[in-house]
Amino acid sequence: MTDSLSFAVVNDLSEIPRMAARVEEFCVARKISAKIVYRFNLSLDEVLTNIISHGLTQGRHEIAVSVALDDGNLVANVSDDGPAFDPLSAPAPDIRAPIEERKIGGLGIHLLRTLMDAVEYRRADGRNHLTFRIRVI
Repeated sequence: MTDSLSFAVVNDLSEIPRMAARVEEFCVARKISAKIVYRFNLSLDEVLTNIISHGLTQGRHEIAVSVALDDGNLVANVSDDGPAFDPLSAPAPDIRAPIEERKIGGLGIHLLRTLMDAVEYRRADGRNHLTFRIRVI
């Protein structure tokens, strides 16, 4: 039996709080620490915000989200039908540069890489698939 939660959100930023509440409920029921839940939900928020704001700007689209507790890891899989985009290929931002000299954007992906233990991207069947995980035990 897989311990998981699956749902879809539409490409509207107002969907993110509903998604976060469902993920938090899933995690609290499994006694996952508040710190891990915060990091995980923040990462998921950044991923969905990027998909909605940059990839799925026209028309109505569904973004598939699944969350699972797998072998001591909290794992998210996010899939969308937007244009192919590997966020892991984006260059890391220069976070040491003075703020007024920094390029706008890129911090969400940086945050995801920093907060999660592993992040993977693949393109399959006309969809972007992003998987990330954090150890909970």
